[in-house]
Amino acid sequence: KGEAKPTSAGSTSQERSTHQQIAVVISFLPFSPTKNTSSMRCLVVSLGLACVLSHAAAFHLQPSSFALNSLRKPVASEVSRTPPLSSRTFSPRMSGVTTGEVHGENGAYVAGYWVPYDDCKEEFNIKGGSNENTPKTPCPRSRTRHSAAKPDGTYDVVIIGSGCIGAAVARELSKTTASVLMLEAADDVSQGATKGNSGIVHAGFDDTPGSRRAELCWKGNQMFPALDADLHFGYQLTGSLVVANGAKEEEHLEELMKRGDTNGVQNLRIVKNEELHKMEPHLSKDATAALFSPDAGTLIPYEYTIALAENAADNGVEVRIRREVESITKEDGLFSVKAKHWEPKDWLESQEAAGLGNYFGGEGENGPTDKFPELKVSKNKVKVEQMKVGGSGSRTANNGVTVEEEDIKAKYIVNCAGGFSDKISAMIGDDSFKIKPRLGEYVLLRKSQGALCNHILFPCPGPYGKGILVQKTLWGNLILGPTARDVHEWPNPDKDPDSSEDILGTILRACRRLVPDFDTDESIHSFSGARAKSSRGDWIIEPSSKDPNFIQAAGIDSPGIAGSPAIALEVSRLLEAAGLDAKPDASFNPKRAPVIVPKRGEEGLVFTPDTKTEVNSAGVSAAENVVCKCEKVTEQELVEAMGRSLPLDSTQGMRKRTRAGMGGCQGKPWNYGCECRVAAVIAREAGTATAKVGRRPWSATSLFPRRWLSDDDKETLKEVSQAEAVVGEVKQFKRAKIFGIF
Repeated sequence: KGEAKPTSAGSTSQERSTHQQIAVVISFLPFSPTKNTSSMRCLVVSLGLACVLSHAAAFHLQPSSFALNSLRKPVASEVSRTPPLSSRTFSPRMSGVTTGEVHGENGAYVAGYWVPYDDCKEEFNIKGGSNENTPKTPCPRSRTRHSAAKPDGTYDVVIIGSGCIGAAVARELSKTTASVLMLEAADDVSQGATKGNSGIVHAGFDDTPGSRRAELCWKGNQMFPALDADLHFGYQLTGSLVVANGAKEEEHLEELMKRGDTNGVQNLRIVKNEELHKMEPHLSKDATAALFSPDAGTLIPYEYTIALAENAADNGVEVRIRREVESITKEDGLFSVKAKHWEPKDWLESQEAAGLGNYFGGEGENGPTDKFPELKVSKNKVKVEQMKVGGSGSRTANNGVTVEEEDIKAKYIVNCAGGFSDKISAMIGDDSFKIKPRLGEYVLLRKSQGALCNHILFPCPGPYGKGILVQKTLWGNLILGPTARDVHEWPNPDKDPDSSEDILGTILRACRRLVPDFDTDESIHSFSGARAKSSRGDWIIEPSSKDPNFIQAAGIDSPGIAGSPAIALEVSRLLEAAGLDAKPDASFNPKRAPVIVPKRGEEGLVFTPDTKTEVNSAGVSAAENVVCKCEKVTEQELVEAMGRSLPLDSTQGMRKRTRAGMGGCQGKPWNYGCECRVAAVIAREAGTATAKVGRRPWSATSLFPRRWLSDDDKETLKEVSQAEAVVGEVKQFKRAKIFGIF
């Protein structure tokens, strides 16, 4: 009908993908010209189908629509779903597949779309990235290898906070000649709200028109394909569905679509009954319609942030971790930022300690912990105040000891301190907002449950937010949650009024209303994040009223990840307006290769015997030697991570970069001993003792009673997931408050 236009001359990515499908169709034809005419008819019909598919490819229809939905008629939004060529840098090898594959298994998602395994060397694990310019040796403790200070020791810009906002701002400024330092209070980048996050790149259809969220969410959303094409953090265009049960909720879908139109969000449409259940076969039968946004995407928030920060550091930004800002003053036109450099007490006291180091678990763990006396059993429980400054990576959680006090001079400051941003603002006398932490808890299930949904599934929102969602992660797990519990409403801010069992039951029951058939026995992890919701009710992106050289990027709650690249652009604009004179840096390299290498089954891998003391007892190459069985992480990937531009000194930090310990066994010492192997590699590369390597914390923010669930624990989860949702009006109100999302 003239709604779609052909692409430019030459074979496009979708044409080539479709041609491969045609080849498969023809190769299986029962054709024999010497028999009867039925075989010829089969060939003619198939060639006719091939022509249709080829024609569809020329008009940017997705081959996956044919493969996955039994040749259903494509809808208008799918015709326009592929971004315009002017905004894409995709190669012909990239297919139009956006669902049905798992990142890292037989391929990878790049810029939203699927790249098959054989093409990953050129499209995913690229050559020529900024990472190639860094020395392949570990960083000094708690800082990058280089200083970005000017000859007089000052900086143009200091960024406080290295979550997704701080890292995005750092990368944006690394495109210029400005001297930039990024400070982080915790023991790694992305340890605050960014870590405890759904990883959804929202489209922005539900944001209040006229708000900063509405202004920047859709803009940021549209930047992600190109951003991932450069940084290769892994981005999948899954699309999202807001699910309605019945006519009343369907009316709300219409309201959301109108709001989306007002916000400039494109490609929205409402899908009904039959089509909806074809898109989501495991969806509750009560679902009658859904608002479909094909531009919503999925990523891993800490992998995204690490990619931004690495590329920024490669391009000259200096990063220091374990720096708690204590005060900010100003003299002679320069801010003086005083920060305390801390290190864990255990690290300071175990310089030459032998053994395997800390094992964070507890008494009564579900396993033979008594067989590993070398591992020191300990716990690390995190409270809300600690979550504001890095959670399990915070100074308090790690018994931090001040080793140095630093005085940093800079002309400009960007406040990206998340949950602590109001305290940073108050250091210059700006009390214009308060951060009101909103807790969100999640339950993570094994990859065996990931196939239960294709899109991000939201319930129809209620009075307290978007609702508790069901989502398949980029790496194939099923994630359930989050809640939305406002800490400022607690009678006692130091005591949680809700039990862990109540919170877990709320999450599980809500998710069963969307996808009834997930198996709670497959639960492997629980965690939470504290969102930096502000008293103003909107994102605060502006110069401080107290000093125009102090730029606020505060109160960034959901959809902060989606808006982060657009927020960075806005902060850069505000700095320029404040007088920052930084020319474009001709040497800036926007490209970065990932640490992780996709696998094709167990091809080329060796699962070496576990000795708890040897990394490679079989003596195979580092590229073959598997150190984490569940996620098939190799020794070579660990070595690569150690050689990148950010400081790395813990198994938790390595876990975020390589997924070692992220699998179904969650690093059980009695399974494959991956945490001991990872610690040994870190110690070897850093030239230190294994016992000095930081370990994955427990229980941190988990709702589970132990790190590895017992049969009784699993039975409890099963029971609370099936119980009645509400009992009485008071209980109903309490549940409703927990059900919101940020």
